[in-house]
Order: sequence, then structure tokens, then C-alpha cells
Amino acid sequence: MLTFREKAALGLEIGDSFKTSRTFTNEDLVRFAQVSRDYNPVHFDDRFAKARNFAAPICHGLLAASLVTELGGQIGWLASSMNFRFKGPVYVGEKVTCTFEITEIDRNGRAKASATIVKQDGSTVIEAEIGGIVPGDKERKVLRDMLSEGDPTNGLTGAHP
Repeated sequence: MLTFREKAALGLEIGDSFKTSRTFTNEDLVRFAQVSRDYNPVHFDDRFAKARNFAAPICHGLLAASLVTELGGQIGWLASSMNFRFKGPVYVGEKVTCTFEITEIDRNGRAKASATIVKQDGSTVIEAEIGGIVPGDKERKVLRDMLSEGDPTNGLTGAHP
């Protein structure tokens, strides 16, 4: 089975689909807040989260949505637009799965994709449409070279579709 990068190095096509799962931790929330500077109390204070009608503090929406960028990054997708619809909360300790599917590619490599992030119970928490550019001939050659070198800059080496 090809890794995400190996598939991208061969060439992406309409209908290609990629999937990844993640369970966010309290440490992930803290690190995301430090980078984004989003310290909304809904992410950290039980009382505030309950006042907002959540069972507990919730993950940052863009942290959960980062599963889309994880997949895009693995395939060398250069994003030009992202439209997210946040449909439900993600709590620390919940496993979520993102499916990213390429829906359009034009002759210049401009592409569109759809993404859905769901909880283990099947409920959708995020829907997204993404625009971007897929790797062209030059980029695919570089990806092949990187892969032959062991893909040293990829923190997720070994990720599989």
C-alpha cells in the first residue's frame, strides 16, 4: 500500500481519497493556544464551557480542522482556500477521523477537495471545501527524490492511506 507521499509523487487524480484519525489531548489544546493565542475560556474552563451548553471544554475548531491540513500537507497540496462548517464539538480524548477527497483537478493543477471530520459514533463535526494546487511534474520529481532520501523532513513518515 502506498503512503500518502508516494501516491502524490506518482500523481493525484480526481477521486483520490485520504484518511487520518487523531485523539486530541489537553497538551494539544495548550500547545495550540500558545501558537494561535486563542485562549477562549470555552477551551479551558469547565464553567464557561457549560455556560455555552457544552459538557466540558472543547477543542479549538481549527485544531480539529488541522486534520485537513495534515492530509493536504502529506500530499503536497498548496491550499488557496478553505471553507469550514463547524457542526459539533470535539472534546479532549475523543477520536476523530478526517476523510479528504479530491473532487476536481484542472489541466493547470488547480484542484478542489471535500473533507469531513467525524467522531467514532459517526456524527459529523466538521465539513470543509478546500481549493488548492496539486503537485505538478517538477514537484512530483522532488517528492520522489525526498522519498528516496527517506523523506527526512516529514514528521509523519510511514503514514498510510
